[in-house]
Amino acid sequence: MNATDDAATEPTGGTGLGHREISMQRTALGAYLVTNIRGGQITIGGGDSADFTPVELLLTAIAGCSAVDVDHLTSRRAEPESFTVSAAGTKTKDGGGGNVLADIEVTFTLRFPAGEDGDKARAMVPRAIAASHDRLCTVSRTVQAGTPVEMRIG
Repeated sequence: MNATDDAATEPTGGTGLGHREISMQRTALGAYLVTNIRGGQITIGGGDSADFTPVELLLTAIAGCSAVDVDHLTSRRAEPESFTVSAAGTKTKDGGGGNVLADIEVTFTLRFPAGEDGDKARAMVPRAIAASHDRLCTVSRTVQAGTPVEMRIG
């Protein structure tokens, strides 16, 4: 096995290349505890509690991935005074009658301080969003690519 194979199979986190994995344990009907390789945990549900649903987590993942990219690129210039990202979509049926999320839109509302550094950060925002969309955000790029998902029994 070479270094490329190691990167593809070693569990990791952060922004580097490599294998990603979570485990999910049922805690009640329609309720689950999700754990990542670093020990972080979240709960998800089916929409009858305050827990995030899987669709809300998909929107969160898309917005969060791009937010991290844009934050890193703009904050090098100036610390934001406010940084809010929202994501929305419409759950609908595709041509075959299956459920899909359509018309996904991510909106950035950012405010930087007055002055030269804030101006530099503001000027960077469109380029940062484009860079996230076009090459950096693994989540939205995976969704847009239509990456196949294999379901199997363990």
